[in-house]
Amino acid sequence: MARGKVQLKRIVNPVHRQVTFCKRRAGLLKKAKELSVLCDADIGVIVFSPQGKLYELATKGTMQGLIEKYMKCTSGFLPAECDSVTQKHLLKSKDEVNMMTHEIKLLEKGLWSIFGGAEGAMTLDELHALEKHLESWIYQIRATKMKIMFQEIQVLKNKEGVLRAANNYLQQKVEEQHGFYNVEPLTTNIPYTLTIPNEIYQY
Repeated sequence: MARGKVQLKRIVNPVHRQVTFCKRRAGLLKKAKELSVLCDADIGVIVFSPQGKLYELATKGTMQGLIEKYMKCTSGFLPAECDSVTQKHLLKSKDEVNMMTHEIKLLEKGLWSIFGGAEGAMTLDELHALEKHLESWIYQIRATKMKIMFQEIQVLKNKEGVLRAANNYLQQKVEEQHGFYNVEPLTTNIPYTLTIPNEIYQY
């Protein structure tokens, strides 16, 4: 009987997932060894389990030797790529620094102008830019303030829930104790008074 096609998606059941991982990992390493023997190839396999455990295979030599060999083969392509990425990061950082410097100078000039200490009056474009920055900063401040307030409200709600649960628990315990001690006294239909035990043995 032919096996059904396995659907490639994440296995939900953790036990089945672990079993499948062990079987497939063993099969992968076995195939790598067979390929190395049959074709005289240097093969390195690195596998990390979902728990972070390392499994590795180096068919010839060590994994470190294979990694060094790989780095030598790709070293001709790495410097140019690294230089390009580094150059992009430097340009981006430089633009951000220039923008922040411009905003700081504009803010300083606006503050000096407000308090009457500026050497010259601000232009209309500078006032528009300062107004735009102030609106953006106020919006960010209000958003941050609302976020903190919502977090504090959530903390208070959680505390309220804990206190309510504790109050209900204590109230239930009090009611149980109250019902235990308020037992109605036993009554009897005997018409005469019960004799005290000490009077029975008096001569």
